[in-house]
Amino acid sequence: MPPSEPSLPRRVARTLRTSLFAQVACALVLGIVVGKLWPGFGADLQPLGDGFIRLVKTIISPLVFCVVVVGIAKAGDLKAFGRIGLKALIWFEVASTLALLIGLLAANVVQPGSGMNVDPSSLNAAAVDAKTDGGHLPSTTEFVLNAIPTSFIGAFAENSLLQVLLLACLVGAALLHLGHTKVPQVLPAIEQAQEIIFAIVGFVMRLAPIAVFGAMAVLIGNYGLGVIETYAKLILLCYAAAAFFIALLAVALKVVTGLSLWKFLRYIREEMLLALGTASTESVLPRVMQKLRKAGARDDAVGLVLPTGYSFNLDGASLYLSIGTLFIAQAVGVDLSFGQQVTVILVLMLTSKGMAGIPGSAFLALSATASSLGAVPAGAVALLLGVDRIMDSMRVVTNLLGNCVAVFAVSRWEGALDRERAKRVLDGETVVAEEDEEPAKAGLKKREAPTPEAPTPEAPTSEVPVAVPVQTVKEAAPEAG
Repeated sequence: MPPSEPSLPRRVARTLRTSLFAQVACALVLGIVVGKLWPGFGADLQPLGDGFIRLVKTIISPLVFCVVVVGIAKAGDLKAFGRIGLKALIWFEVASTLALLIGLLAANVVQPGSGMNVDPSSLNAAAVDAKTDGGHLPSTTEFVLNAIPTSFIGAFAENSLLQVLLLACLVGAALLHLGHTKVPQVLPAIEQAQEIIFAIVGFVMRLAPIAVFGAMAVLIGNYGLGVIETYAKLILLCYAAAAFFIALLAVALKVVTGLSLWKFLRYIREEMLLALGTASTESVLPRVMQKLRKAGARDDAVGLVLPTGYSFNLDGASLYLSIGTLFIAQAVGVDLSFGQQVTVILVLMLTSKGMAGIPGSAFLALSATASSLGAVPAGAVALLLGVDRIMDSMRVVTNLLGNCVAVFAVSRWEGALDRERAKRVLDGETVVAEEDEEPAKAGLKKREAPTPEAPTPEAPTSEVPVAVPVQTVKEAAPEAG
């Protein structure tokens, strides 16, 4: 008798118990309901999302350090690592500039702020200062100097990704210079630390549904759903421009690597939903790094390109900044000339690179752009205070996908991408355990098995061949996902 199929309630319960995607999706819906019905209570749930993001941030710096050091040491070629970094920066600059141009073009065509006729003097400019905590964006010189750590421990304590990347590159280069004979225990220790960190990531991710519930309840509780009606035209334009940019990313990914962005999006659907719920790409950085490695991207490419993209490749933010600048100008009745719009592009190309990790950085960049134009009152930036949080979803999705596509593209150009493995993983195929976890052991048995035509007197054909030392297996084994 064939086994009876589980009832629908049992299947639902099993899905909720085993699927992070289902858990996060339910938490997101529940958060919206709580924020709508009990806005005061929902607004008080801020610590749930903040606490989760803090937990994730504690492991980002050591994880990036371990992945980059191991990647450089195993690749064995510091010049190749430098080429990866240079190609990544070129990709980032082209992609973010394209995003700025698309945003300006969309805002000129649709005119989202036209007809509002806002009096700038009626806006509360002090609210912008409160949003940004009175901070400022670093200049180009400050940005470069801030990427250089003042102490080894300080880089990790301040959670500065660029500083940690620089230290990781130096340590990886030193390991290559000294060789495994002088420091034989260092690399295995870093590899073991990396495995411990990934295990911690697994523990922390179990709290993701609670974080999403709290973040969505706060969003709806503080802002409600009415803001969507007030800024409908601007919101639709930003999301449409983001969809168009993502379509261009899909074409670029297909041309460069032959991979499907839709399949990749399905592959990281849990991480994408979590990033949407918490409005933070940092909350999924460890998991996305792990999945990119499993999808065939080499460790050194993942370790360098993805974290660097968090500072240099804010495609979604670039779209929002260019559209937001023209929206503000149109709302207060200022008609920007072609030359002034070129100035917008040039200013945003610089200011958008120093935004990562700074509270209210979008408003700081918009204020700096308005000040450079001289024609738009800086206080008019307050027009976007009510809608900024709604734009987080657009920025998060576009930034995350832009950085992941950059990893695949740069890896492909540098020969650091296993395309066959990537296609199989994105197609949902389960990688065979021997191939994924013990590739060297399976290959070793196949190579060393004696053949009937040439049996050796020392090792009869009926006996198991002698195993090679463990160190040899580790050197022969490709990095497991």
